[in-house]
Amino acid sequence: MSFSDRAAVAEYAANVVRQVPGVHALHRMAHVLLDEHVPADGNVLVLGAGGGMELAAFADCSPGWRFTGVDPSAEMLALATRTLGPHASRVDLIHGYIASAPDIAFDGATCLLTLHFLDRDARLDTLRELRRRLKPGAPLVIAHHSVPDDVVEKRRWFRRWAAFAAVDSLSTGEASERADMMASRLPTLSPEAETAILQEAGFERPRLFYAALTFRGWVAYAG
Repeated sequence: MSFSDRAAVAEYAANVVRQVPGVHALHRMAHVLLDEHVPADGNVLVLGAGGGMELAAFADCSPGWRFTGVDPSAEMLALATRTLGPHASRVDLIHGYIASAPDIAFDGATCLLTLHFLDRDARLDTLRELRRRLKPGAPLVIAHHSVPDDVVEKRRWFRRWAAFAAVDSLSTGEASERADMMASRLPTLSPEAETAILQEAGFERPRLFYAALTFRGWVAYAG
């Protein structure tokens, strides 16, 4: 989707629920992992905060937390404000990328459904900047598409994802074409490369906590 297209942004929440298996459970699990380390009055950085779904879920569960949400799409940030409703006063929303985030020590951070858009070099830079903004030992929770490097396996897994996410208007052939496009265009990393790049960026103890077709999620801790 185009994150600057108002019509597409308006359908974002419904599309995420349809396309990301167990997305609400993913948000709850991410909160559990953050809550192990973030204090009751903690400050959490959410990179890729457009839409506001995880921000609203975290704010519901932890009424004392404050948040900084960063996203490059003004339309998605406007949607986040609407999604947050009464929680909006506890969230500072910033239009930009990780370099736009305050250079302070956060108690925890998340980056959900975002890093698969970045090539390896940009991803490593982003993870390093996230690490630099976290207190030692603070958790980072990430989740996004991660599939084997083998071309055949990659297409097979994206076709499985497309079959799960297909809308009624898509034929089987159209869903397969979309899957093949995703497999060829998204700069995904293998699960093994994901844990390696977290460690290269300065994070410790990366552990898988979520796996759903092409999606994987890890928690790691700032070293």
